Amino acid sequence: MSERGRVTPARRRGLADEVADRIREAIFDGTYEPGAQLREVELSGDMDVSRGPVREALRLLEREGLVHCAWHRGTTVTSLSADDVAELDSLRGALEDLAVREAIARASDEDLASIAKTAHLMERAGDAHEMVRCDIAFHDAVFAAAGHRRLADAWDGIRCQVHLFLLTRIGRSTEGYLDRIPREHRELVGALHARDTDTALALFAAHRRLAVDVISASPEPS
Repeated sequence: MSERGRVTPARRRGLADEVADRIREAIFDGTYEPGAQLREVELSGDMDVSRGPVREALRLLEREGLVHCAWHRGTTVTSLSADDVAELDSLRGALEDLAVREAIARASDEDLASIAKTAHLMERAGDAHEMVRCDIAFHDAVFAAAGHRRLADAWDGIRCQVHLFLLTRIGRSTEGYLDRIPREHRELVGALHARDTDTALALFAAHRRLAVDVISASPEPS
């Protein structure tokens, strides 16, 4: 126990954080798809670390919603249920609507240029996983432009799960995806630059709805 009036030393970023970063990236690049089994022994061997940091890393990723740990099934990459999709969509929509309103009201021209730059990168995305990363980066820029710290923190709390949601979307169908996503985001940028709140809110809602519809309409891969 620390002495009264003193705080305990801060923990340095450790090996478990690095392991979590590597597993997270493997999920995001499609190495481990939703539903994939993550075995401590294999992960520790692949990364040349003991099982302790791997176990701690998996607990960190579970708190982010990226993996699910169950005593009888081990650890798997999270597979989003219909309820998960509905909850994520409703929460993301509430946060994003506020971000759009705040960005239109408060963002500088430099902030809007930063958003446009992330959208431009989509034109060069070579595959669906890279496009998902660009999509997340675009929405990061929108939340940053809102200039609302607590809102940004709330987005950060679901950001990894939204990334997983978009991976689920491309897992169901990529037909027309690489062409459509840049076009949709050009429209979003245009509405933000015009500071047209009603149009921007409608376009962002349609953008979210399309992804949900693809997941809802497509059967889960066997």
